[in-house]
Amino acid sequence: MTTLEVLLRISGVLHLCTLLGSAQVPRELKFREELPKLPPLLRHWILTAGGYIVLNLIAFGVITLLCAEELLSGSLLARCFCGYVAIFWLIRLFIEFFVFDARPYLRNRFLTLGYYGLTAVFTWHVIVFGTAALWGR
Repeated sequence: MTTLEVLLRISGVLHLCTLLGSAQVPRELKFREELPKLPPLLRHWILTAGGYIVLNLIAFGVITLLCAEELLSGSLLARCFCGYVAIFWLIRLFIEFFVFDARPYLRNRFLTLGYYGLTAVFTWHVIVFGTAALWGR
């Protein structure tokens, strides 16, 4: 097992662990109080988008854990998948740094630690999957 394969497998686990942080979002953003105030179409869109993100995290984690060796094969499909995952997280980091201000929601040390921990994990994914996309084995 190569070093990059080990790093990909760690990323697979981290994707699934990210779901633990994601599970806190509805409570911390007060979905039960805030979503009913929105028009039905917007409420539906937010819930649907959230569902797709959760499914992406599950897919990224499971595919990476089951197919880490194949993701390093250098095939076009492997490189495209790794590139997509890297770009997915790179966009997420861009939004975090330049669009949204999370400070009002970091109300305690636990939330602050979680926020910066997830930022580190997202950066890890960009580096690991970007490396796999560009160089493979």
